[in-house]
Amino acid sequence: MNTPEVSVVMSVYNGAVHLEETLGSVLSQEGCDLEFIVVDDGSTDGTSRILDEWAVRDTRLRVIHQENTGLTRALIRGCAAARGEFIARQDVGDVSLPGRLQRQARRLRADTGCVAVTCYTEYVGPLSEHLYTTKISEPDLNRALTTSNPDMLAGPAGHGSVMMRRRGYEAVGGYRASFYFAQDLDLWTRVIEHGYFAVEPIVLFRVLLEPKSISGMWSREQRRLKEIIAQACIARREGKDETQQLLEAAAVHRHVKGKSQRRLAAGYYFIGSCLRRRDPAAASGYFLQAAKNDPINWRAWLRLVECKVKGSF
Repeated sequence: MNTPEVSVVMSVYNGAVHLEETLGSVLSQEGCDLEFIVVDDGSTDGTSRILDEWAVRDTRLRVIHQENTGLTRALIRGCAAARGEFIARQDVGDVSLPGRLQRQARRLRADTGCVAVTCYTEYVGPLSEHLYTTKISEPDLNRALTTSNPDMLAGPAGHGSVMMRRRGYEAVGGYRASFYFAQDLDLWTRVIEHGYFAVEPIVLFRVLLEPKSISGMWSREQRRLKEIIAQACIARREGKDETQQLLEAAAVHRHVKGKSQRRLAAGYYFIGSCLRRRDPAAASGYFLQAAKNDPINWRAWLRLVECKVKGSF
């Protein structure tokens, strides 16, 4: 195989249910030479078998099997294996829509000042129901990535929606293992110091949002890490060492016990909130699951009653 232009990198842990749709969405992309590097991060379901079967049929798929290390360390290994000029991210369950890789690679080729490119992103629920679409302008995205205010600090909507230059990724040290969560935002805030982020003003990526997703269950940890990342940005701009911030980030881990049901309830509640005005009947199902997982969540019960009342008219 010749050296590809684009290396798509993905980590997967027990993602067999949605894996084939994601694989197909990447390997059916046209208009650029690609390799698809998938790190099987210690899966115990049918993930390994599916990947190996697809790799036999399509040599562009490169599979790395390893013991479970978590997303960040798996991405570090996957990106280290990338050979392409550009690295595109992908997450299992999410879908790269037709033309995504071609358009993003074309943008990077055309403008050497562009260090990474994202796109408009659609979010769908567990039953593929439309939740919302994010559309951010280039000026707004670049301002959000360069601010030192943690309340304003933000990156591209979907981690997997980004394509970046491999040399830029390597120049800033890539993903940092200290960040169990928010590894993408930490990376983007360092990459942007060497150029700017571009936005393709069209929906080219679809994110599957499930109740157990990081954004749903671990929002508190994400908020804390935004504060740490903002502090790290300030330290770099002042020429200071980031050791303290990295130590603080490493302490924010998936170690909280006894609250998993409440966190899962928060995920169900969020999805229900996205649907409650447009589809009260569908929303009521998610609010019910939120209430079951967290019976003292009065907001879930209130929204459930509201949806039932609306659905009766």
